[in-house]
Amino acid sequence: MYKRVKLKDTVEVPPEELGDVSPDLVKRLLQDKLEGRMDEEVGSVVSITTVHDIGEGTVLPNRPGVYYEAEFNAVTFDPQMQEVVDGTIVEVVEFGAFVGIGPVDGLLHVSQISDEYLAFDRENQRLASSESDRAIGVEDAVRARIVTKSIDERNPRDSKIGLTAKQPGLGKHGWLAEEFEKREEATAGE
Repeated sequence: MYKRVKLKDTVEVPPEELGDVSPDLVKRLLQDKLEGRMDEEVGSVVSITTVHDIGEGTVLPNRPGVYYEAEFNAVTFDPQMQEVVDGTIVEVVEFGAFVGIGPVDGLLHVSQISDEYLAFDRENQRLASSESDRAIGVEDAVRARIVTKSIDERNPRDSKIGLTAKQPGLGKHGWLAEEFEKREEATAGE
């Protein structure tokens, strides 16, 4: 889920920039420091939007820059347990599909996609059923539920988000549309 939050952090302004400590400069320094970083409390910082307040600068011994505490607004992405998310498959591997959900990817394990057995088709980069004509591959849109979440603040790329698509209303968007049409036809025939 995307959120707009008010945060505080400290930035180091290098000596060559001390002549113009403006909100624009502090915003740029905050962007360089925080955007793309994961934090257990706020999630992934997507964008620094506005700097509201810049505190008094502090000089530390043996450090060339001046440190300023700033208060600012940021847009964050914080995936919540049991949240339903829409995403796009970015990679298919033998054990499942990685789904881009905002600035992070979640794993949709092969056992969490369908009740049918899905075989890995390496040549076409997809998982396909031999029981039906259903297949799921790169660039397919899917709806899934977040079932596990392990955030690694030091190495955001090592964070893990587990997804499921085996519940009603979840799965590949094309499959969901087919099921909707079947229900519409069934109710129209009554």
